[in-house]
Parts: sequence; C-alpha cells; structure tokens
Amino acid sequence: MTSLHPLVADVTARIRERSRGTRNAYLAQVDALRRRPRGADRMGCANVAHAFAAMPAPDKLRIVAERAPHLGIVTAYNDMLSAHQPYESYPERLRAAAQRRGATAQVAGGVPAMCDGVTQGYPGMELSLFSRDTIAMSTAIALSHDVFDGVLLLGICDKIVPGLLIGALHFGHLPCVFVPAGPMSSGLSNSEKARVRELAAQGQVGRAELLQAEQAAYHSPGTCTFYGTANSNQMLMEAMGLHVPGAAFVHPHEPLRDALTDEAVETVLGLRAGQRDLPIGHLVDERSIVNAMVALLATGGSTNHLIHWVAVARAAGILIDWNDFSDLSAVVPLLARVYPNGSADVNQFQAAGGPAFVLRELMDGGYFHADAHAAARGGMPRYAEQPALDAGRLTWRALPAGTTDRSVLRPASEPFSPTGGLALVQGNLGRAVIKVSAVPEDRHVIEAPARVFDSQEALHAAFQAGELDRDVVVVVRFQGPRANGMPELHKLTPPLAVLQGKGFRVALVTDGRMSGASGKVPAAIHVSPEALADGPLARVHDGDLIRLDARAGVLEALVPADEWARRPLARRSEASAEAHAHGLGRELFAGMRRHVTSAEQGACTWL
Repeated sequence: MTSLHPLVADVTARIRERSRGTRNAYLAQVDALRRRPRGADRMGCANVAHAFAAMPAPDKLRIVAERAPHLGIVTAYNDMLSAHQPYESYPERLRAAAQRRGATAQVAGGVPAMCDGVTQGYPGMELSLFSRDTIAMSTAIALSHDVFDGVLLLGICDKIVPGLLIGALHFGHLPCVFVPAGPMSSGLSNSEKARVRELAAQGQVGRAELLQAEQAAYHSPGTCTFYGTANSNQMLMEAMGLHVPGAAFVHPHEPLRDALTDEAVETVLGLRAGQRDLPIGHLVDERSIVNAMVALLATGGSTNHLIHWVAVARAAGILIDWNDFSDLSAVVPLLARVYPNGSADVNQFQAAGGPAFVLRELMDGGYFHADAHAAARGGMPRYAEQPALDAGRLTWRALPAGTTDRSVLRPASEPFSPTGGLALVQGNLGRAVIKVSAVPEDRHVIEAPARVFDSQEALHAAFQAGELDRDVVVVVRFQGPRANGMPELHKLTPPLAVLQGKGFRVALVTDGRMSGASGKVPAAIHVSPEALADGPLARVHDGDLIRLDARAGVLEALVPADEWARRPLARRSEASAEAHAHGLGRELFAGMRRHVTSAEQGACTWL
C-alpha cells in the first residue's frame, strides 16, 4: 500500500497538535467511565428494576443474573422520511439478532427527524440546522439511562447522522455502530427533475406537471437518490468505519440488507471490553476525522459537512477548521461523478463500485489512513470490499480491478479532477465555501454587479419581474445561524439556473446554506461572519462589483478600501426580523439562535 501523502500526514499532525489539550481531556473522561462496573451491577436495585421492567422475564434474567451484554437502540424512525420508514421493523429484528447471540437489546429512545425536502422554502426549514443539536441532546438523553454495553444508531438523513454521532461521542465509553437502511430505487432521473423545475420557474409547465415529475423522482421507501447530505453521510460513515462494511447503499428490501442489519449486532458486540474493547470515543480519532474529510472531497459531497464535521470533531475533543478542508482539497483527487456533480444517481454509483471502490483507491493512492480504527474486524481495508450473500451467508469480496462505469467512478491515477470537490474562498466579504465539482469549469470565476436581497422570497419576486436578466451576483443575506437558523436555499437553484441557461454570468453569495444539491450555479455559501453578526455582507450595495474566483480562492467586493471601511452596516428590516421571530415553533429556538456559533465553528449551540 502506498505511503501516506505528505500533505495528508501534515494536516493530520497539525490537527493532532492543535487538539492535544481538548482530546486528552476528552479521553480522560471516556476512560474514567470505561473503568466503572457495568450498569446493571453498579446501579441501585430500584434503578435496575425500572430500566428493565417492561422486558420479558428471560431477558431480565440474562441481563441481571447471566450478565449478558445489553444493547441500546437509538432510532430516528418516522414514516415522514422515506429514508427512515424502513426502520419501523428494525427494533424487532435487532432484538432477535441480539438474542441469537446471547445478548439483549432495548430501544433506548427516539430522536426527531425532519425531512428537509418537505420544509424547503418554508418556515419549518429554519428549524432544520438546530434540529442537529436537538438530535444530539435527544441521543444523550436516551443513553443517560446508563445501563448499556453498546449502542446501535439508526439514522440516515441530513442533520440526523451528525446529531446521532455528536450525541454518541458524548457517551464515548460505549461501542457504537450505525445501521443504515439504503436508498430507494431509481425513478425519474435527477437531471430530468431539474429540467422540469427550471421549466416551472419560467412558467412553461404548471403545478400538475411539476408535481408529477417530483413524485416520479421521490416515489418509495429509501433515501433520495441524489448525492446530497443524506448520502454523503453514508459515505462518511463508511470512511470512518462506523458501518458494517458496504452497508451504505444496499436497497431496503434486499435480503442482503437484512443480513447487514443482523451483522450490526455482531459487530457492536465484538467491540466491547473483553472483546476488541474499542468504544466510539477511541475509534473516532484524528485519523478517522481526516478520512471522513478526504472521502467527502473525493466524492464531491455535501457542503453541509463543512459545518457538521467541525461540530462532530469537537464532540470528540478534536479541533478542525475550513483551512484543513481547503488544504486537503488541493491534493485529494475527485473520483466520483454523482448528481449534482454528474448525471448518475447513488444506485449507479453503487453499481459502479460505490464507497468500496472510492476507499480502495484512496488507500492505494496514499490519501487515506488505512490504519485508522474501524468497527469491522480487519479494520479499514475491509471497507474496500463489497458484501454479498453466499448460500445465505454474509461474506465480503474483493472488488474488480477497475470500475464498471468510468463516467461515474475513476481510479486515483486517472481522476475526474486532481483536486477535491470543495473550495474555500475569502476576501473582504468574509470566508465561504463553494462546491466546485458541480460547477462547469468556465463558471469557476464570476465577476458581475451585485443585487442584494434580505430574503429568498424577495429574490423570487425580482426573478419573476425580469429584473435579474443580466450578469449578476445575487447576494442573499441575513440567512445565517443567528438570523433565522441558516435554512437551505434550494428553491433559489431553479431561477438562477434559468438565468445561467440564458447565457448570463450568474453567481450566488449567501450566509445561508445550499447543501449537497447546490447544482450547477456557482454559489459561495456559509459566508462567515454572517450579516446579522456584523459580517461584511451587511456592507454590500446594489451595483457593487463582486468577484467570486474559486480557482484563486477569492471572494471580494471590488470597492475602494477606504469607502468599504466607511460604509455603515445594513440592518434587517423590521418586517424581515419579525418574520423570523414567531410561528411554527421558531420561538422555542430563540435562545439557540442567540447563542449559536458561526457556520465556520460548526454552528454549535452547545459550546
């Protein structure tokens, strides 16, 4: 196997050094908790009786008298999310799998799980980012019963996996395995769906045609098939060794999925003290965090993870920042083209080799810590193999030497691009990120006059009025974590794509989010500091010449420095501020908005 690339080694070393104090404090806490007697032996009799009162008598005997391992299940099940609907039957299956292995399992708790696809463009989306920290707290509440010897975490989608992971890391003395449920089958292609959306934005098709297209794309149980945050989560769980190897993209109703779900029980039992003794607090170290960052860059994954993984790392006492992502992106090759970075969906990605192919190429190319800890016996190299059923028995097989579809996957020796899918841009407008892998090469540099909006609704109105039919950099501000919870702004993509399709030079600059489905329009997102925190976006005027240069890493208003310094900071209109103060439960999150950190610091409400 190739030796580790020097820059990957350097980034890992500086993260380790930067994190020395916080990581050592975290591990000291983890190890102190590991030294305690098991919960059923340590806790008072009344506490133990309460914990297991509803369980069958044989299970109580196993836990208390036979001292069998007891697993907690934390589930994000609901049937509002297509990706999570299959989880309805998982607790029963996992309990049965545990019993066959001489263990017991119990649903410790559920966590909220909202569908961003339902709330896009509506007030509910303003709760989305904060739901991550709510999920983390809910996970901690479930595990606070403190009677478990291991944890199975059931979650897939956007804020849910990061929230579960943050919560689990706060109980880092426990071994943990994530249990996915797989993607839905391919329906209407993502590119055709985008085409119909653009036609609808121009009024060329009506609601009936648009709804028909959307329902053909999102049509059954399973994860949405584009490579957004949900599927990026699954790629990162593979890269961190927190899945059963190869579990990410197997369909919900295949026999192989059932075998992988059962194997999750076997895997977590094998991580306990007396076995491999690898709790999640030790499994997730600097190497696994860097591996996740590398896998994200190599696949052009969701920009949301530049927020989430800062928070995830911090939960394990590890300090990373956007400079680390940017430096890694300069050397990590882009190996995958999956929508919105290409035309393929995740089912085609899986068929071409999937996560296993990507991880094998990263290991062989020296971009990945192959020696990092992993839940699977055999370590990270096992994640470069594909699972299969052989006469009903779960096995893993080596991949073919090459991919079956070079339009979807490429070897590290012949990548789609020699650099990763994300870039950091900065200048007098602050610091932001851009998903360059989804943007045509001739759009990596945009210089055009600004048109400034304080809401996405105002942008839509201007588009409908024909006011944006020109070269323009659209600035949408007061969309950061403190302003309104930093909603995703996907509904801006179709109108901006229409303008770009007309031949105009168009870009978006915002302190909001665009996530993994940002599309083909260049978008400098997550601008930090945000406008409401006196960030420089509050200084931009209509007509200012804005330069977004993803190649040189530049985000600037081309305004004389002395004039820029004299400009007062714009404030949100009273109507805009009032709109984000009340309604749909948002007032419950007012305290979180006041105390949330910046996007660059992970938008954490718990620091």
